Amino acid sequence: MHAQLTVTPAQLPDILLTTAVVRPVFLWGAPGIGKSSLVREFAAALGLECVSLLGTQLAPEDLIGVPQIADGRSRFCPPEQIARDEPYCLFLDELNAAAPDVQKAFYSLILDRRIGSYELPPGSVVIGAGNRATDQALARPMASALVNRLVHLHLRASASDWLAWAAGNGIHPAVVEYLAQRPDHLWSQPPKTEEPFSTPRSWHMLSDLLHSAGDPLEDETVGLLAYATLTPQHAGAFRSYLKVARHAFDLEAILKGDARWPAEPDERDLLYFLAETFRVRLARDLPADKRHASSAVRQFAFRAKSLLVELAEISLEMAQLVIADDEAGNPRLPSWFLVEAARDLPRLVAARA
Repeated sequence: MHAQLTVTPAQLPDILLTTAVVRPVFLWGAPGIGKSSLVREFAAALGLECVSLLGTQLAPEDLIGVPQIADGRSRFCPPEQIARDEPYCLFLDELNAAAPDVQKAFYSLILDRRIGSYELPPGSVVIGAGNRATDQALARPMASALVNRLVHLHLRASASDWLAWAAGNGIHPAVVEYLAQRPDHLWSQPPKTEEPFSTPRSWHMLSDLLHSAGDPLEDETVGLLAYATLTPQHAGAFRSYLKVARHAFDLEAILKGDARWPAEPDERDLLYFLAETFRVRLARDLPADKRHASSAVRQFAFRAKSLLVELAEISLEMAQLVIADDEAGNPRLPSWFLVEAARDLPRLVAARA
């Protein structure tokens, strides 16, 4: 399923309030970005009990029920979990991972809000959710008849939404502080191999593990827990971040001139983390067109070029990392800044080319 438009977790409740109360909704999204918890929170906000059915663990008879004979006639009795007297939220999790005959059993429940003679109470809502085939997750093709019975919403991870949620939900301070600096590390594309990868859920897991480990956090312990839950690149950067915090290295201090780039051989991890953070800061704060830069931004750019020269003197490789193109070969930094950097440090841009 291709997403033309996406919504963030903060936007989702209002959109569900418009859609799910009148039509069944299917929520698409990558693993670990909070689909299930968002549906439960939405149901709670409506004052509805949320009844979850996991598509991969169902057989058709789990929905249709078993036949009974009454007055010489047979009728199917849906399970007690579904056949309720009060309105509720029916959450069909991993619906598109269910076997085709199970998906087919959902048709009348989704479209007509009934199974056999049982009809969902007025005020009930039906929401399905599932991963996409591109997420390297279990996802079966959904029949066009089922696709056409659902309103399709595509959820994307949002660092600002997650950090706002984390502030009130006991997430470990180190995780919050790190993602505030590297919001691009909240989520990563699921890998094709069997290894951990970063999602809001895996950062929450890491937070729980760090709380369990207690203070002080040993570097070896941090590394073990981070690599056990996150994308390897993000795990290494998080581990380096904690080293930065312990050694009082801070990008803001370097920008202000209160500290210098770490230059010792055993501080390479720190330098790598700071160089990456520097690149993210430049990409965020420098406008695409220099004409739109305020005097403060121009001063920041001038300071950044000086720091780039200093960084290249310590490690040309790290300086190249700052101005490197992204994985698709597109420049991360504005062209005007790269041109000015070429004047200050021609060998850096020559190496980049």
